[in-house]
Amino acid sequence: MAIKLSEKESLLKSFILFFLSIELLLGFIFYHYEKIEEEHLRESIFLEMKNYSLLLEGDTYDIDIIPKPPHTTLYELHQDTQTLHILTPLPQNDQDLLKIFYPIEAYHDRLETIEQSLRREFLLLSLITMLLSLLFSLYVLHPLRESLKLLEVFIKDIIHDLNTPLTSILLELKMMDGQSEEVESITRSTKTISMLHHNLDNYLKELTYEQRQFDTQQVIEEQIAFFAPMYDHLEWRVTLYNTRIISDKNAFARILYNLLSNACKYNQAQGFVAVYADSHTITITNSSYGIKHPSRIFQRFYKEHERGLGIGLHIVQKLSAQLNIPTSISLEDTTVTITLDISKVTFE
Repeated sequence: MAIKLSEKESLLKSFILFFLSIELLLGFIFYHYEKIEEEHLRESIFLEMKNYSLLLEGDTYDIDIIPKPPHTTLYELHQDTQTLHILTPLPQNDQDLLKIFYPIEAYHDRLETIEQSLRREFLLLSLITMLLSLLFSLYVLHPLRESLKLLEVFIKDIIHDLNTPLTSILLELKMMDGQSEEVESITRSTKTISMLHHNLDNYLKELTYEQRQFDTQQVIEEQIAFFAPMYDHLEWRVTLYNTRIISDKNAFARILYNLLSNACKYNQAQGFVAVYADSHTITITNSSYGIKHPSRIFQRFYKEHERGLGIGLHIVQKLSAQLNIPTSISLEDTTVTITLDISKVTFE
């Protein structure tokens, strides 16, 4: 169910956001702590070398006598590719220096031991953070879950209550003698509300679909006949080649309804709507004011205008996937084309 999916997405996003925030903080802390520990290790080695230079007792450090280089700083820790070392003076010898050194491999081993300890601590804290993130997300989203449950019940009640009066109005309109402009206007408005009702019903439920053969041309013409009078200021370009497909007729009609509704509502003042259908594809092309993010228009609740709920094209994508009719969009300047690939459901 869509609302339950939204709840799971919110929980996942909250969990990831909180977890990554704490992980970044932990990573920053451990990085600096590692640098501090490395500095402490070097300071410890330096002090041990100074003490060793006084008595030369022990086997941790080695010594060597080297010629005194120019501009040498004594009693300072130096590092090269082979050793960590300090240089100290030799009694009664101004030409040479005593070099006390520690193998660089041993230094790296001690450093690696420190890093492994820190990694274990980081992993343990990460696991604790993961648990706390999950608990925090569940706690924070509890009011949202309750609100979503109430909203779900509320929407279901509205859909159930709308069904009876809508059906009654449509039946009464059919039974009315004669046709007038007012009756046709009321009929179109009622059918619009009815289609919105079906959209909401489809959005909330996982419906089963009845697979049967039908002609695409008839369904397309019915939808065009519904929209063309309401948007008679638009230029309609229709080229249809009849194709028989195997699918759910009502769901297919809802796809076309939502696509044509969008093509009309978000069109230019003197724009056009072009519908083309053959045995492989159905394309709906319309002039528009442009789309900022074409890749997002099928996302649930995404909209670039104040009008609408942002679920029409999401329902199109959902129904198309369930009917095995791939959908794609292309944009050339301000001209939008949405293509339905019906080749997989065409009846040979």
